Amino acid sequence: MTAPDLTRLPPMRTGARIGRLRDAMESTTDVDALLVTRMPNIRYLTGFTGSAGVVLVTRDEVVFVTDGRYRTQAAEQLDAAGVDARVAITATGSNQREILAGALAEAGAPRLGLEAHGVTWAQQRTFAEWFPGSELVPTEHVVEGLRIIKEPEEIARIRAACAVADDALAELLPLLAERPTEQEFAIALERAMRDRGASGNSFDPIVAAGPNGAKPHARPSTRPIERGELVVIDFGCIVDGYCSDMTRTVSVGEPTSEARHMWDVVVESQQLGRDAVREGVTAAAVDEACREVIVAAGWGEAFAHGTGHGVGLEIHEDPRVAATSSATLAVGHVVTVEPGVYLPGIGGVRIEDTLVVTDSGSDPLTLAPKVLVL
Repeated sequence: MTAPDLTRLPPMRTGARIGRLRDAMESTTDVDALLVTRMPNIRYLTGFTGSAGVVLVTRDEVVFVTDGRYRTQAAEQLDAAGVDARVAITATGSNQREILAGALAEAGAPRLGLEAHGVTWAQQRTFAEWFPGSELVPTEHVVEGLRIIKEPEEIARIRAACAVADDALAELLPLLAERPTEQEFAIALERAMRDRGASGNSFDPIVAAGPNGAKPHARPSTRPIERGELVVIDFGCIVDGYCSDMTRTVSVGEPTSEARHMWDVVVESQQLGRDAVREGVTAAAVDEACREVIVAAGWGEAFAHGTGHGVGLEIHEDPRVAATSSATLAVGHVVTVEPGVYLPGIGGVRIEDTLVVTDSGSDPLTLAPKVLVL
């Protein structure tokens, strides 16, 4: 494998998203303005990559408020993204309140939407004090409803993040024969992805060998990785804000017959789940395709999590791929398929790929081979 050239990613088309948000506000909410406070949503709408900011979207104006640390960065990034917004720099909360309340009054927006799943009770009480003339209305996933369908430029970034992870794993798998600790291998993965241009991890890597693999979200320990053990390696990185996610399970040398059987069952389960990912299929049906194989093998209770999740600016996004999910897959959805079997005292197997739904089925974005014995 060859690491991707991250300098050739296609430019984003961020500027058009505010218009789509206004359309969504009109068709799916009963609000006159929306206060966007979740940073992934702010990045999606404006291109701003800082750690603090608020965006007020009215029918006629966008007001972006941040603090003095980002005076230059905010202006540059919103301009580069083609976002027509009034950028206001504030030093205190009272300044922020004055700017936002003034913009609301100018807009004549009596019903102000808040991101219900991203606003704490304390924040809601603060906003009630800031905007006494407005009715605060909880909204659910308005921006996320736009984010769920990935644009080609977003898919290119997720694909690049997946390629970085693929290449890093290919380089490092031989290291397992040297009996590194789980922590040492996890750190090596992080470094290898950084060396290939990733800006960071999409989550803390999971490297779980032997009995530790029976814990789906085990933290890497100081335990050496021994020959003949199953090693669950779940990791990902970030490229230009977008995440990757992949899991492979391997063994240095031949594992036990039971371990090999576990691996074979999970690989079959995962392949059937991958085959089910296509436009018009429910996320619950993808989960069922994976789960049936594991249940038939007698390990239904050992598959104790959902089959997958969406991936994008956040490592866990909609649509969820689970028995309880109400989502139907559509072109542009990016999801993982990651069934697993976990047997206490023995170990675990999880195999995961990230796929994008296309008009002809789906394409895998993670391409690392699935090989049990190294």
